[in-house]
Amino acid sequence: MTIRKIVVTGGPCGGKTTALSRIQHDLSHLGYTVLTVPETATSLITNGVTPWDCGTTVDYQRCQMRLQRAKELAFEEAAATMGDRKILIVCDRGMMDNKAYMQEDDFYRVLEELGLTEIEQREGYDAVFHLVTVAKGAEEFYTLKNNGARIESVEEAAELDDRFIAAWAGHPHLRVIDNRRGFEDKMRWLMQEITYFLGEVSPYEIRRKYGAAYPSADWLESLPCGATH
Repeated sequence: MTIRKIVVTGGPCGGKTTALSRIQHDLSHLGYTVLTVPETATSLITNGVTPWDCGTTVDYQRCQMRLQRAKELAFEEAAATMGDRKILIVCDRGMMDNKAYMQEDDFYRVLEELGLTEIEQREGYDAVFHLVTVAKGAEEFYTLKNNGARIESVEEAAELDDRFIAAWAGHPHLRVIDNRRGFEDKMRWLMQEITYFLGEVSPYEIRRKYGAAYPSADWLESLPCGATH
């Protein structure tokens, strides 16, 4: 039985929603049971628990971090009961993402209150995949419409993206997927990174290797060199 636990993170409007769906689809075809831990902030904010309604930002982050940790533990416990199979736990953001929204001293104080340490929270995930916000390099695609909890401007999104990367700095398997290519290529790049980390052949590599139709004998014989050469 193999259980891996990864984080998909990144700045606002980086492509996480599409990425999580792609991971579920592609890795299921490679024989994995994929368990997705939903983003805690979106669940809280869209259901009335917000940073601006709680007493302080730290009060809100304390609630969020406690719930986020409990959810991850529940998924890990469930995964351990699932028998002899390949299981991938995918976290829509991880515990270290909270550091991007807090003063450093406040972050460490909340960790201490929860009985946690920064090192164990950072390295408690086997790999971290950061999708760079489109506010950095593809600004024309930035939008607030597809996430009710998103409020950042383009400039704020770019700054927050940097803070996420800084929060995860030091993780031994942190991969940053930027916007130098089109969106579909960005998703393909992500899947290649994940399947490489898992030691699997990428579904895109499979497609390139076996996707071509075998040429007909008549066509081969029509070539100047002849089919026998």
